[in-house]
Amino acid sequence: MTLLIKNAHTLIGHSKQIQDILIEGGKIKEIGDQLSSDGGEVIDVQEKLVVPGLIDVHVHLREPGFEYKETIETGSAAAARGGFTTICAMPNVNPAPDTPEKMQRIQQLIKDTALVNVKQYAPITELLTSETLTDQEALIEAGAFAFTNDGVGVQSAATMYKAMKEAARNHVAIVAHTEDDSLLFGGGVMHEGIRNKELNLPGMSQLTESTQIARDVLLAEATGVHYHICHVSAKESVRVIREAKRAGINVTAEVTPHHLLLSEQDIPSDNTLYKMNPPLRGKDDQEALLEGLLDGTIDIIATDHAPHSKDEKKGSMIGSPFGIIGSETAFSLLYTHLVKTHKITLEQLIDWMTIKPAEVFGFKVGRLAVGSPADIACFDLENKTKISKETIRSKSSNTPFIGWDIAGDTYLTIVNGKVVYQEGI
Repeated sequence: MTLLIKNAHTLIGHSKQIQDILIEGGKIKEIGDQLSSDGGEVIDVQEKLVVPGLIDVHVHLREPGFEYKETIETGSAAAARGGFTTICAMPNVNPAPDTPEKMQRIQQLIKDTALVNVKQYAPITELLTSETLTDQEALIEAGAFAFTNDGVGVQSAATMYKAMKEAARNHVAIVAHTEDDSLLFGGGVMHEGIRNKELNLPGMSQLTESTQIARDVLLAEATGVHYHICHVSAKESVRVIREAKRAGINVTAEVTPHHLLLSEQDIPSDNTLYKMNPPLRGKDDQEALLEGLLDGTIDIIATDHAPHSKDEKKGSMIGSPFGIIGSETAFSLLYTHLVKTHKITLEQLIDWMTIKPAEVFGFKVGRLAVGSPADIACFDLENKTKISKETIRSKSSNTPFIGWDIAGDTYLTIVNGKVVYQEGI
């Protein structure tokens, strides 16, 4: 199958060019001027931005067990809608893929229904507790690419130490949701700061996150493992990660669009669409996250796409689940509110969402180059629109960004040479 993308605005080598991209056999065959498709399909993108397909190392696809929230098919469709061509699915499903047999069943679901490339995490421990380690070698053989208990912190330092030693031996990453349960008091639902007191809602201290990161980076130093930290939210966490990197510890970290764009002061009321874990923190935390991205302390941007049903997200923050969706709006929100406001460059945004995630996890994607897989995203930087429930392809619409003005919406997404999303189709 041959596909020719005409008049693509590319940033190859950080130099803006208008080029054609010829795709054949699922790979990029040629990039140049006035290329011919030899009778294949032609899509003229009319000088819209064309970049490597985005990579999201943190999504929740909810299947098996929670298909009313999302499925692999709908979650991957949402990813395609957002320009993502590779996504990494968290294992807090039911049953969790903590045995080779359970992992193989999920791999078959991915093969049968996913529209984009899906890489599956395995749990660090059986049943996502803090006790018995999973069989890493067997799970890797069954398709796991890394290990995480995302959704909960590993409470036992001994368990984490053993898991890191095994992961280092197997040359895979330990990916951590950092949260010390002993520092959670009173069922916190938002950041313990200013706004929770104004709303009379129980708070969550930043210490739950930063102290566990401090523990884990020293364990990572002792074991030599690649240790990756999910959804960093607090300035103290950024400080610990910065010092760990200076010490030569093999640590990487991610930040979400919602933590970059919102703080506790943006929470208008007891509104469940602003409930996520970790929570939206103070303005100083928000500023530290952006600073951490800019100086290399934080390596990548990941969405933590976390769909929930409308019924689950109604009512008070107290009693409702944590999490918001993010796959479909990440690039456009960050382009509109960080690039267009000159806080970051377009090149930096693309790096943090393509090249850097591939480098962190050793994926052979994330490049727009001859011979590379034809995983490509195209964005319309000029057309302005609003985020709308009507255009969401996820099963869920739990996001506080509905109604926000954006530029840079997705125009076209291609995976392995096949169009999986095109605006208006």
